Amino acid sequence: MGNDRDYGDNISTRLTYFLVGAGIGAVLALLFAPKSGEELRNDIADATRKGIDKSKEAAQQIGVKATEYYDTTRAKAGEYYETARETAGEYVEATREKATELYDTATTKAAEVAAMTRDAAARQAGSISAAVEAGKKAYVEEKRKTELSGRTEAAPTYKPEKAM
Repeated sequence: MGNDRDYGDNISTRLTYFLVGAGIGAVLALLFAPKSGEELRNDIADATRKGIDKSKEAAQQIGVKATEYYDTTRAKAGEYYETARETAGEYVEATREKATELYDTATTKAAEVAAMTRDAAARQAGSISAAVEAGKKAYVEEKRKTELSGRTEAAPTYKPEKAM
């Protein structure tokens, strides 16, 4: 497309130079031609009208070319916009799917860790309960022994008196 633009600029530049050269040539030809003043003025007026007509025609052609370039550029921009929009949509969808997948994986792993923690706590709770119960039993047993040993020591002992 860049080459088309350069080509269009080249044509319009050449056409402009041609028209300017043709206008100058026509004026010079009229000035050096052996004609009367009125004929010369009529010829200059005709040459001017023809130059104006050709300039209008050239401007119209340039306008048509500019419209074509504008339409082509607009269509390409629309295509690029749609392509970019579709690609962005695909990326959004892929990201959403990946995020959902990661969320599901994290939720599953968290549930597994919670279950393992509950199981470990339940096992430890059983061991701790057993240890507490064993400690209670040992305490009660030791207390009972202490109370029994204290009773025998605290019991009065009678010594037989010697007869005198």
